[in-house]
Amino acid sequence: MRKTTVKIVAIVGSPRKKGNTSTLLAEVCKGTQEMGFETEMIYLSDYSFKDCIGCEGCTKTGKCVVKDDMQTIYEKINSSDALIIGSPTYFYNVSGLMKCFLDRLYSYEFFDEEDRSVWLSYNEVFGLKYAVTVAVCEQIALTDMGVTSDMLSQTLTAVGWRSVANIKALHAFKQGDVNNHTQLLKECHDAGVKLAKTVILSNKIKKQRLL
Repeated sequence: MRKTTVKIVAIVGSPRKKGNTSTLLAEVCKGTQEMGFETEMIYLSDYSFKDCIGCEGCTKTGKCVVKDDMQTIYEKINSSDALIIGSPTYFYNVSGLMKCFLDRLYSYEFFDEEDRSVWLSYNEVFGLKYAVTVAVCEQIALTDMGVTSDMLSQTLTAVGWRSVANIKALHAFKQGDVNNHTQLLKECHDAGVKLAKTVILSNKIKKQRLL
């Protein structure tokens, strides 16, 4: 498979580095790597960053004004061509780490100064990007996952990432549980391949338009 300088970042929203969420994200990464893509796993638990404080400073500068480790994560995201993002389900929602991260993506939105119903995302203006989301839940029923998957995909959509696959992993609690779910692992791998193919197609179309 050809090599490429395109980079994909995987964001792990679980505090357990060897848990089911990181295992599934690694499987998605394998799919992208087989297509020749460089990937980087980011564990949010390795970084120290605050909640969004609602200061609206980003509306003036276009960047989050809170100086913490989130600035490093922004740089990695901005230099990437696609995103893989995953979280376990905590009380029908994403983990606290992930919720804090998602809230800080607010800085990627721009609003008209006089009419806040008029808004655009950073990536809408500078180029749509693509993503895969992975939501993990202990229970068997999808309803017990609550809003975890929607929280991931809808937030990304709002800031200009189109999800090409939204994976919902059920009945996974103990470390290694997902390794027993052969079809789920294949779904994650295939999602990685699809993500890579989507980026390749996007770049091909951009190149054709420039000719």
